[in-house]
Amino acid sequence: MIDLKLLRDQPDVVRASQVARGDDPALVDAVLDADALRRSSLAEFEELRAEQKAHGKKVAQAASPEERAELLRHTKELAENVKAREAEANAAGARLDELLMRISNVVLDGVPAGGEDDFVVVKEVGTPRDFAAEGFEPRDHLALGEMLRAIDTERGAKVSGSRFYYLTGIGARLELALLNAAVAKALEHGFTPMITPTIVNPEIMRGTGFLGAHADEIYYLGADDQYLVGTSEVALAGYHSNEVVDLSEGPLRYAGWSACYRREAGSYGKDTRGIIRVHQFHKVEMFSYARIEDAEAEHARLLALEEEMLALVDLPYRVIDTAAGDLGSSAARKFDCEAWLPTQQRFLELTSTSNCTTFQARRLGVRERVERDGRSEMRAVATLNGTLATTRWIVAILENHQLPDGSVRVPEGLRPFLGGLEVLTPAGA
Repeated sequence: MIDLKLLRDQPDVVRASQVARGDDPALVDAVLDADALRRSSLAEFEELRAEQKAHGKKVAQAASPEERAELLRHTKELAENVKAREAEANAAGARLDELLMRISNVVLDGVPAGGEDDFVVVKEVGTPRDFAAEGFEPRDHLALGEMLRAIDTERGAKVSGSRFYYLTGIGARLELALLNAAVAKALEHGFTPMITPTIVNPEIMRGTGFLGAHADEIYYLGADDQYLVGTSEVALAGYHSNEVVDLSEGPLRYAGWSACYRREAGSYGKDTRGIIRVHQFHKVEMFSYARIEDAEAEHARLLALEEEMLALVDLPYRVIDTAAGDLGSSAARKFDCEAWLPTQQRFLELTSTSNCTTFQARRLGVRERVERDGRSEMRAVATLNGTLATTRWIVAILENHQLPDGSVRVPEGLRPFLGGLEVLTPAGA
């Protein structure tokens, strides 16, 4: 939820953000109208209630039965009017809240306008391999995974349907190595590791901003009125919901390891081969609660850790500044790290890190106490998130580190997490 005071004081800023995202700027005026109606309804309610209280004293002081009867009649009318005005004020407040929840977070200065293809490349790191110069045609990750007996999509589809898979043998070990390396990196930088719930209540899912335009991508458990998470960000954002946190010694930093579930609605025909776009995967997600003033620096910190992980597994990649229309409702700015995918000659997103400013914290009631002008006051905190490793990384690792015979060199940084193994060898080789 955006700051209502910001919307009242600087509506043009919010309108510009809506336009940059490709959202409806008229929502801003609808919110302002609803806010004005709520405030006027509340004022009328309070005025009538005060009159009702004063009138009650007159009834007790009535000089005659006739006067008392007349006063009681008027008291009844006042009570009905008070009840009606209270209902109007409550309805106006509910309408205001509903409209506010529909406005996405205000994008930060410098975020590119436009949609999915309007990102800005911040930098490129590493050089993609020239397989032609090495004298062989690279295999894609599924062919390699099947040769290594690491990935089994055929049986995944048999058991669970399309876009499901088994990681078997060295495939399972490789994923565990990746995730354990991510946890080790998080611990090294002061994050608290967490194994998080993967089923959450509606108010938590709604509070993080995932029940907006992309709600159809989320698995809903109707019998329980709960949701399966698509990222541990959801559970971590809810961890301190309706709490006052202490950030006096710096941000609170968590690293959540969880299974993640996504319906991938609307993605038919996209990356259907292999394990690029699937319904279930594992991920280690960083999550920070920070003071508003520290949010930008914390965002840079999360991005730097993602780049350290990419260096650990020796992948060529680029960092992009995501355009406003591709941010998602809760993010005010997002950077993606995309690794080079040799067989498709394109970059593939492996990580993203978002600064959600106070958007999620306002919805979830996460606040801190600060001193301002000699007074103590409460305010919303900033929340930030970033991917540290996920199942999809296996795709880029297999393709970028393959050898002519279908074996795969293990990146040096992962070897300690694979018992020192240096090369993954095809079955029967």
